[in-house]
Amino acid sequence: MFKQFNTNLEDIKLNVQNTIETNKTKIEELLKNKNHTYQSFIKPYQELNENLELEFNQVYNLNSVNNSKKSQEIFNYLLPLVTEYSTQISQDERIYSVYKSIKQNEYQKLSQACKKVIDDGIRDFKLSGSDLDQDKKDRLKEIDLRLSQLSTDFSQNVLDSTNAYELIIEDEKDVKGIPQSDLEAAKIEKDGKTLYRFSLQMPSYISYMTYGPNEKLREKLYTAFVTRAKENTKLIDEILSLRDEKAKILGFKNYAELSIQSKMANATSKVINFLEELAQKSKDQAKKEFRELEEFANSKLNSWDIAYFSEKLRKERYDVDEELYRAYFEKQSVVNGLFEFLSQIFKVEFKKSDTKAWHEKVTVHDIYEDGKVIARIYLDLEARESKKGGAWMNNWQSHYIDANNKTHLASAFVVCNFPPSSKTNPSLLRHSDVVTLFHEMGHAIHHLFSKVSESFVSGVNGVEWDAVEFPSQFLEEFAYEKSVLQTFAKHYKSGEVISDEMIKKLKKAKNFQSAMAMVRQLEFALFDFKLHLKLYQGDEVQKLLDSIREEVSVHIPPKYNKFQNSFSHIFAGGYAAGYYSYKWAEVLSSDAFMEFIENNFDKKLTQSYKENILYKGGSESMKELFKKFLKREPKVDNLLKISGIVGK
Repeated sequence: MFKQFNTNLEDIKLNVQNTIETNKTKIEELLKNKNHTYQSFIKPYQELNENLELEFNQVYNLNSVNNSKKSQEIFNYLLPLVTEYSTQISQDERIYSVYKSIKQNEYQKLSQACKKVIDDGIRDFKLSGSDLDQDKKDRLKEIDLRLSQLSTDFSQNVLDSTNAYELIIEDEKDVKGIPQSDLEAAKIEKDGKTLYRFSLQMPSYISYMTYGPNEKLREKLYTAFVTRAKENTKLIDEILSLRDEKAKILGFKNYAELSIQSKMANATSKVINFLEELAQKSKDQAKKEFRELEEFANSKLNSWDIAYFSEKLRKERYDVDEELYRAYFEKQSVVNGLFEFLSQIFKVEFKKSDTKAWHEKVTVHDIYEDGKVIARIYLDLEARESKKGGAWMNNWQSHYIDANNKTHLASAFVVCNFPPSSKTNPSLLRHSDVVTLFHEMGHAIHHLFSKVSESFVSGVNGVEWDAVEFPSQFLEEFAYEKSVLQTFAKHYKSGEVISDEMIKKLKKAKNFQSAMAMVRQLEFALFDFKLHLKLYQGDEVQKLLDSIREEVSVHIPPKYNKFQNSFSHIFAGGYAAGYYSYKWAEVLSSDAFMEFIENNFDKKLTQSYKENILYKGGSESMKELFKKFLKREPKVDNLLKISGIVGK
């Protein structure tokens, strides 16, 4: 039913190599058959792709969550093999011809999902250079191979530099005010003395930047954080150069133009206008919020002061004590409550499985609907040194029906970096961690609840990149709702349920400095998109970022801040010329959630969301699915409204 996750790296290496060779042989056999149809060619062709994903995603995942020299070695060996195979297949004129033939002869008889597979396939063949002469195809292969390696190197440099740094604090006064649970995690014993170790891993870094009383130590930690991965400066130049070359080989003016071919946005100007309009509507309020913060601090603030004084102002204004709240958000209680909430609204059930994973703290759960298992989810939620920073969902298996009419079920990994638990201390989450978990679970159920029969457009597969954040952002809004919070927010010692008053304060504080947060995200998005509108090299990259900060930001960081060197989303992830997607999708999620609020969380709306968004995956354009869901176009103004921003 489900593939057993394999942690033996040598086995995976051999399986990936064998699968590539098997796929090549089977594709040749499929091509030899005459009278190609969707059923005889596309169905088995999709399954071959799925088989390789199943094997390779294991080492991809292990290199992210249990990083080691061995995982790096195996991953770096396999990556060029998989990339070369994928590029070769994506440029195969014979397969491209079969797609075009099926479109011409069979298209009108096909289901919507099958039509989407054909349309997406023809688009992707064109974007892979199938229409080009052999010299250009060969150059594209070289570029894709090199880009995949550069992406891996970029990510590894960030992880290595993150793990290489530590700040050891001896004086108790320098940790005064830091939450007890964070202090316990930082505590180390050396030569009979109690010391405190803070690192650049997110739970530890955020803790000291938010609560650390020593400004000099905050500056020291901040400096280490924003100067990570110096080696990536050179990698950025090469990545940008290769992306620009690739776009031009394919007939586009720039990489941004190439990037939006598979997105909802249909013009680069539309993306820039969207981001700049949001910035224009948000900046006055962001300036006001920053002025209030400096007035509260009674000083001009440095970058390493902002989180510290923001937390103090938030606590004073809304009486929200982060540590007090954390006592109500014990990790397992939150997970159980989230499962219970999803079970209630979507009529499913989560059951823990004994299935082994890659780490003792990973839990595995099977999802049931109408008494039948429909999917599986792996949760890897606590931070550790072998794990890359951040939070993400990785789809592993996809729901589909194969050529022999056998149904395959979906599975996915949800990975976070929450404070680690120990034998004496549970993992206590900040409310922002709770929101993060809801966000990633939104991605997961989008993939896992799919009813689509074609793997290429099932779950998150085939969803436009600037729409894929919609279900995740939508679900995270529920992490502020009283009816949801009170199912799991219970004091980890006393069992007391979080009070109505505490929830009211949390909701009031929800949009604290929301305009500052908005312009910060817009800074990242504009930098990413403009960076790919023409070729920037060397100092030009920093100058572009500086100019965008002048235009959008309310606080300019110090010159040594090299944020771009650890901007993994666009240099090691899938967000190149696509970071704007977070805000683009937030238009959909905000509008959908406002509809739920205005209709008192109507059950018919929930069912419509399940049937038109979650069940349908990437089988239709999200633009069309959203219209089916709410029977109208999305309203952009609800994004500002739900963020508490009064636009111009």
